[in-house]
Amino acid sequence: MLPRWELSLYLLASLGFHFCSFYEVYKVSREHEEELDQEFELETNALFGGLKKDPTDFEWSFWMEWGKQRLLWLFLGHMTVSQLAMMLVRKHRPWILMAYGMWACWHGLGAPGVAMVFLHTIIAFCVAQFRSLLLSWLCSLLLLSTLRLQGVEELKRRWYPTENEYYLLQFTLTVRCLFYTSFSLELCWQEEPSTRSSYSFPWILAYIFYYPVFHNGPILIYPEFIKQMQQPELCSVKDSLRMLVRGLGRLLCWWGLAELMLSLMYMHAIFSSTTLLGAVSCWTLGGLALAQVLFFYVKYLVLFGIPALLMRLDGLKPPPLPRCVSTMFSFTGMWRHFDVGLHNFLIRYVYIPLGGSKHGCLGTLFSTAMTFAFVSYWHGSYDYLWCWAALNWLGVTVENGVRRLVETPCIQERLARYLSPPARRRLHAALASCSTSMLILFNLVFLGGNQVGKTYWDRLFIQGWPWVTLSVLAFLYCYSHVGIAWAQTYTAD
Repeated sequence: MLPRWELSLYLLASLGFHFCSFYEVYKVSREHEEELDQEFELETNALFGGLKKDPTDFEWSFWMEWGKQRLLWLFLGHMTVSQLAMMLVRKHRPWILMAYGMWACWHGLGAPGVAMVFLHTIIAFCVAQFRSLLLSWLCSLLLLSTLRLQGVEELKRRWYPTENEYYLLQFTLTVRCLFYTSFSLELCWQEEPSTRSSYSFPWILAYIFYYPVFHNGPILIYPEFIKQMQQPELCSVKDSLRMLVRGLGRLLCWWGLAELMLSLMYMHAIFSSTTLLGAVSCWTLGGLALAQVLFFYVKYLVLFGIPALLMRLDGLKPPPLPRCVSTMFSFTGMWRHFDVGLHNFLIRYVYIPLGGSKHGCLGTLFSTAMTFAFVSYWHGSYDYLWCWAALNWLGVTVENGVRRLVETPCIQERLARYLSPPARRRLHAALASCSTSMLILFNLVFLGGNQVGKTYWDRLFIQGWPWVTLSVLAFLYCYSHVGIAWAQTYTAD
């Protein structure tokens, strides 16, 4: 362990860099507000005294618009129906929630949307009856591929008067793909006939149409769903009310923080302006990167927090919410702790069945590569997504290679002989700072595209060498110490 004063110094330096870099982004946002307003049509945010608001994060604007229109009311309806069913007809609650989910789907997506979800589910269920993992995977991938066929896209667009309704259907079918894939693969692994009743057609419908996770997740694999739905952890009315009030309070704080960030820092609009992004200072670039990844984190606290609250009220245990990205210091930790539900799906259904780490170094490389390839394909298969997936695969591979090297008995003996425990901790943080710099850079490709990633690489690591690069690594060294301490506490808890 490090001395308390040293760790406190790293924490203060990390917080100071956050505030200083955010202030730089705030100043640039104010200086270029008129220019950005003309180009991106900034909106007025009535929540914060009429401040302008950056509307260019499509995902946040999309879900907030749908939330105000219908989704919050549909979630409220689910909560009411679930609590009444729990009190009056607990035995039949899964089927009541299934029926409500179907009605909510029809209310949000119309008859064509319900028909598409039913069609995909029926096809996946029928193929799963062959109990072939290969056929089930081919079926899921083919159904996923139909979402990007131009003719099918044009047909679905004609079903709806607005683009938002079409995108809601696309997002819903993309997320449902993981759910019926989970059911199909679990059915293929079952031995007849002991658990056959839990893998019937009514149960896949109850799983697919469970409404809190219907449109956007988080991902809950089928074994967890069926076990918890059949034996929910029931709370008293008093405990449920306390959970609801506490959960709503947290959600309002996260939502307010996200809205405040959009009103003070126009990070998404600046990212969309190649000229402005290339002209700002390196301090501002660092602040924009931090603001982007932290906003992404807060956004998913809201988007996953609402369904998670409803699941807990239903007696189910949702996947843990994302861990703060400012405490992430490794590729492995980021993938393991940000979207836990997706990570569980990838490990259980892609990485381990392909061999995982059981077949040596080459087997691990292949399994990891296929896992990232599936992630890219599921997210949309665009060029920048393949680049992002390949870079993350490279990061995970290098990180695991260095970890294996350091864990060899020869290296361990030398480290123990020549370095004290605090010195080994500092070496860990130094290596982690390099990993963290690439982790942020690679994920900026996901958040902003290839051009944004190239701009950061050129400005900070090519043109900025050596002083800008070393300054970035020095600040990330402080972050890494905080992240390592946080991870140790998190693991202990």
